[in-house]
Amino acid sequence: MKITPQNTVVGFIGTGVMGNSMAGHILDAGYKLHVYSRTKSKAELICKKGAIWEDTTAELAKKCNVIITIVGFPSDVEEVYLQKGGIIENASPETILIDMTTSSPLLAAKIYEEAKKRSIHALDAPVSGGDIGAKNAALVIMVGGDKDIFEASKPLFEVMGKNIHLQGNAGSGQHTKMANQISIAACMLGLCETLVYAKKAGLDPEMVIKNIGTGSAGSWALNNLGPRIIKGDFAPGFYVRHFIKDMGIAIDSAKEMGLDLPGLNLAKSLYDKVAQNGYEYEGTQALYRLFM
Repeated sequence: MKITPQNTVVGFIGTGVMGNSMAGHILDAGYKLHVYSRTKSKAELICKKGAIWEDTTAELAKKCNVIITIVGFPSDVEEVYLQKGGIIENASPETILIDMTTSSPLLAAKIYEEAKKRSIHALDAPVSGGDIGAKNAALVIMVGGDKDIFEASKPLFEVMGKNIHLQGNAGSGQHTKMANQISIAACMLGLCETLVYAKKAGLDPEMVIKNIGTGSAGSWALNNLGPRIIKGDFAPGFYVRHFIKDMGIAIDSAKEMGLDLPGLNLAKSLYDKVAQNGYEYEGTQALYRLFM
């Protein structure tokens, strides 16, 4: 089955900073959309656009043949999918489940196996791009699971993102996202040190970004989050608390493979300080606060 608006009823669980935009693109593409969020007020905007609210994940699962989730933590993913009253218990055979939360590779593989027992298909498909990527339907989507289910789901992925790749078996999408987060952790530390150095040297930080942003030092973080930092804008495109969660998953996964990643451990320790200082609900650029 290839997913189309004519043969697909989509369920979407998690209408937060990114989820609202992602769900909106699905609705705009002509799909019938059912939504659920722990905090109903977070779904008000998408429901005004035409989405149908469901009071429980179980009710949503019974009415949809594709279910997308983007929730907070691995514990939330486990609850939504595996606990009593969850998605797998209530979804019909041949339903496609797509978890777009950044979560544990081991949990992704467990969900895949539990779904398979009921003839349900599961993909892990975490994303990168933050609030900007979600709003612009330009997310990077990293997928793990069966190739035929990935190909069937591609039309839906293409509504939300532009750089979409199947990385391998179940859990591979999450492993790829861990690689992504490891790279970002080092990049954010470099970005903050760059800006504090430029300021201390008496340079115009905006001009510095313009000058080095197109060279070998250029990065998405420098060109997008650097200007936010300069303006004192620490609003979340991606919460500090969720980034700490991601780094913790990456550190645990690395340990399982016998790897020591000192740069990642340093970055996490610094972000832990940011959270301890009361900024866990700000964006990842709030790391700069440690240098102010």
